[in-house]
Amino acid sequence: MELSEAVRNRRMVRSYDPDRPVSREVLDGLLRLAIRAPSAGHTQGWQFLVLDDITSRSAFWTATSGGEADAWLTRMQTAPALIVCFSDKDAYLDRYAEPDKGWTDRDEARWPVPYWHIDTGMAAMILLLAAQEAGLGACFFGVPGERWPQLRAAFAVPDRLAAVGVVSLGYPAADVRSPSLRRGRRPLDDVVSYGSFAAG
Repeated sequence: MELSEAVRNRRMVRSYDPDRPVSREVLDGLLRLAIRAPSAGHTQGWQFLVLDDITSRSAFWTATSGGEADAWLTRMQTAPALIVCFSDKDAYLDRYAEPDKGWTDRDEARWPVPYWHIDTGMAAMILLLAAQEAGLGACFFGVPGERWPQLRAAFAVPDRLAAVGVVSLGYPAADVRSPSLRRGRRPLDDVVSYGSFAAG
């Protein structure tokens, strides 16, 4: 599959065939692509927690949803695999204190934006595109901040890691289109300026 085809056809899938598991071989292949994402200083400060059995997935949904269930959640819970994507800020602060970078004070204020989150997000995007190429459905979604303590407790997540988001994976089932899609895509002229914003 060409990259342009994968990009054009990719969408967030929220309903899966629960009877078709995703093999570890396939998951490892997706993750091998994801870890080729770019990262500041080649830090690669990401960690991935793969939940591909009923026990770990149930623990995830209990920890992150608090037992609440709605139509969206019920559909998402059919995903046979979840990959929780974590960023590690300390890895970046440590990396840029090394001799070739020289920020020995590890001051977070030196960073104009949190590249640890951005880089992990780029790895997650590769997961979404790789899933499309593999014939899988996928969806990226977040874990509410107030549920992070429960997530940490359920899976012994180190304090240094932040849950940037989760990629659900599986073979797609009949899905419900998001009502947000009615907004359509913004035209290129609305989001792109050449030379200066004043020129548009």
